[in-house]
Amino acid sequence: MSDVSARRSPLLDLPGAVPGDAPDGDVAAHYGAISSEQRSLVAGSTFVDLSHRDVVTISGPDRLTWLHSLTTQHLEGLAPGVPTEVLLLSPQGRIEHGFSGVDDGETFWAHTEQGAGAPLVTFLDRMKFFTRVEVADVTDAFAVIGLPGLTWRIVPRETLAGLPAELGDPVGLWAWEALRIEAGHVRVGLDTDERSIPNEAGLLGVAVHLDKGCYRGQETVARVHTLGRPPRRLVMLHLDGSVDHLPPHGAEVVLDGKAVGVVGTAARHHELGPIALATVKRNVPVDATLLADGVAATQEVLVDPEAGLHVRPVLS
Repeated sequence: MSDVSARRSPLLDLPGAVPGDAPDGDVAAHYGAISSEQRSLVAGSTFVDLSHRDVVTISGPDRLTWLHSLTTQHLEGLAPGVPTEVLLLSPQGRIEHGFSGVDDGETFWAHTEQGAGAPLVTFLDRMKFFTRVEVADVTDAFAVIGLPGLTWRIVPRETLAGLPAELGDPVGLWAWEALRIEAGHVRVGLDTDERSIPNEAGLLGVAVHLDKGCYRGQETVARVHTLGRPPRRLVMLHLDGSVDHLPPHGAEVVLDGKAVGVVGTAARHHELGPIALATVKRNVPVDATLLADGVAATQEVLVDPEAGLHVRPVLS
C-alpha cells in the first residue's frame, strides 16, 4: 500500500512552486506564471507533475482478457504502448472506478486519483479467482507525469527531481486542468459522483467500447445509449470573468432559484477565461444562463440532452 504522507513531490521545492488545493496538495498548482505555463504546455515544451496520482499494475498472461471481461473497455489484444481509458461499473451501471492505462507487453500500468488505487486493487483482487494475474499498488515506486496533448507517462518516482534537466521546467497542475476541462475530460470522483453513469459524463466511445461483449453494468449503458435521454448531462460552464473566484467542487448550479446541478472542477483558461465542468439535470434548457456558486455561467453542451451518445451538437 502506498504511503500518502510521503507523496509530496520534490518538484514542490523548485522556485515559485505553490501547492495545489485538496486533493492536489502534493504537487504544484503553478510556479508563478499561470497563463504562460498554459501556453508552454500547449506549445509542447514542458511537462506537468501528476505524481500525486495512484499507480497500479496488473501483470500475468491473462491480464488483458481478464480486464476485458470486467471493464467497459475493449482490452483483448490491446497493442503495447497504446493508452486507453477504462471504467468499472456497478451492476446498476454506475461508475465505481476509473483509470487510465497502457500495456507494455508484460504488464498493464494504470493510474487513478489519489486514494483510489487501494480500493481498485482490493476490488480486482476479489475478482481474480483462478486467473493468472497479479495486482499491485506501486505508487511508492512509480509516478505519473503529464505531457503536451494531455498525454502522460509513468516514471520511477526516484527520477522526479531530475526531470527538469531532461524535459525542461515543469508547469503547474492548473495548466493541465484548464486544458483538460476545455477538452471535456472528466476526473472520475470529482466530475462524477456515486450516481453517475458513463452516458451522463461523456464517456461513451472514450472509456466505454460500444461494440464489445458483456460486462458488469452494460445493460444500463446500452439501454440509455439506445433510448437516449440520460437523467443528467455533462456541460462546460463559461463563467463570468468579472468575478474574482471560481466555484468550488460540489457547488450548486442554480436556475431560477432551484438547484439543477453541481460543479465538478473549475479552472482559469488562458484564452477562454474561467471555465468549469458541471453535471446538470437533463431537462435544463441548453441556452439557459445558470448560477454556479453565485457566478453567472453559460453552457457549452458536452452531452446531448436528447441522446445517450457523447456529441457536441450545433445549437441554433
